[in-house]
Formats: sequence, C-alpha cells, structure tokens
Amino acid sequence: MASLRSVLAQSTRVLSTLRKQTHVIYMKRTLLLSRLPLFKRADGRLINLVRQSSSSTVKAEHGEDSFLKWFLLLIPATTFGLGTWQVKRRQWKLQLINELARLTTAEPIPLPLNPDELNELEYRRVRVRGQYDHSQELYILPRSPVDPEKEAREAGRLSSSGETGANVVTPFHCTDLGITILVNRGYVPRQKIRPETRMKGQAEGEMEVVGVVRLTEIRKPFVPNNDMEKNRWHYRDLEAMSRVTGAEPIFIDADYGSTIPGGPIGGQTRVTLRNEHMQYIVTWYGLCAATSYMWFAKFIKKIV
Repeated sequence: MASLRSVLAQSTRVLSTLRKQTHVIYMKRTLLLSRLPLFKRADGRLINLVRQSSSSTVKAEHGEDSFLKWFLLLIPATTFGLGTWQVKRRQWKLQLINELARLTTAEPIPLPLNPDELNELEYRRVRVRGQYDHSQELYILPRSPVDPEKEAREAGRLSSSGETGANVVTPFHCTDLGITILVNRGYVPRQKIRPETRMKGQAEGEMEVVGVVRLTEIRKPFVPNNDMEKNRWHYRDLEAMSRVTGAEPIFIDADYGSTIPGGPIGGQTRVTLRNEHMQYIVTWYGLCAATSYMWFAKFIKKIV
C-alpha cells in the first residue's frame, strides 16, 4: 500500500504541474497577442490580428487539452490491464500448487527405468527397495530445514530460519531393479554433516524408501559452482553426481516417513510456491480506481 500512496502522490504532482504550465502558456500568449497592431487591407477594411490570433490560440489549447486528456487515460487503462493479468496469474499459480500437492501426496508407484517416463514424473512419489552406500555421501549446502506449514505462511518473504546445514545425498542400490540411484536422505545441521557424528543413523541392510522424483537443476545466477573435489554441492547436477558416485542420474528426495532415527531428516522437498498475486491485484486495481477518479475530476466533472 505504500507504493500505492507514492504513485497517487506522484500523479497528483504531475497533474498540478501540467495545470500550472498550461496557465503560464496561456498568459504568455495573451500578453504577446495584446501587442499585435491592426492592419489595413487593400479594400480599406481593418484586420484585427489579435482577434484572429486569439481564435487560433484557443483552438491550439483545445487540441493540447484533448491530447493530454486521452494520453492520461492510458494510466487507468494500463493499471486495469495489469490487474486483470494478475487475476489470471493467480488462477494459474493456484492450479500449479494444487497439482504439486496432489503429486507429493499420491500413493507411491514403483520407480520406472525409462528415462522419458522419469522426465514426466517430477514430484511424483515412488517406492524403491535396496541398501545405502554410506561411503560415497554427497553434501548439498548450505540448506535450511523444510517446514511446509511455516513456508506456506511465509511464502515470498526474504527472511530465513537462520539454521543451516546440508542435505545428505547417498547412493542407493536398488536390489529389485539392479541399478544404483541417488537418494537425498534429508537434512542434517552443520555439526552433524560428518558421518561419524551420526553413526546411529547410518543404517545398513536392505530397506524400503519412499521418495519424490527430482530432475537435474540448472545453476541459477549468483549460485556458486559445485566443488566436486571438496564435496560441496550447491545445486542438483545429476550428470556430475552420477560420474562421482557411479550411480545412474536418477534422483529422489526421501520422504519424512523414510527418516532413520539419528540420521538425516527426510521430507526436504520444497513445494511451496510464492503466491503474492492477490497483493498485486489489489495494488493495480486500486491504482486504476484512483487514477480513473482523478482523470474524471479533471476532464469530465468540470464540464458537467
């Protein structure tokens, strides 16, 4: 709303300035025309240049006012269009959020091996059975723990929880499929990144893991490059991770139910999307209403 007040104040100043400039131009033209003399035509009639020039001046001013009138109408028209666009964006965002919620809560399916099929299953829950290879852990950091309820309340804010650590990615040999994939076991605080500090959670033997399919990431601006030698990963590069571990470029986020006591906390899939479109809708439609009234008061109300 602060931006709304600022724009309204700026619009008021612009209209006031335009009104003053129009008045000054009119005064200057009147002063100039008052000094014009009378001329005599060949037939003896006098020509009043002041009267003729005044008439042309009035027409010019009318043309300028007409141009200004329709030009300023673009402001409420544009803000109305932006408000309507945000309404459609909000509908799209709500549909996307509902679709993500449906995928991440659906019954898990067996992990398919067809790469084309996998590419269509991001955020889909799958089930695998096998055992972890803790000797080749990878660490994606810095990361903060995912709290879906808190993120839903604070979506769009720049603040964070302040707690940082890492997500532990471990190769997982699927005994039923005969391949090794990458599993994001979940979050550990900074003091628990080293495996020896959480030996209780380094479970051995065959187990079932339910997780969410994730695809590779493209490095975003200002995100550091992955440092494979120091085992510091800042984004999900499945090709590079598979080369380091010898696993297939298949990645799942283990869900919270797959958490092993003493180990990383599962369920670290962020599915909360920013949805600030209602604020934008109120802002743009509010600007449309305010500037429409100002336009009406200046150009229509004085005629009526």
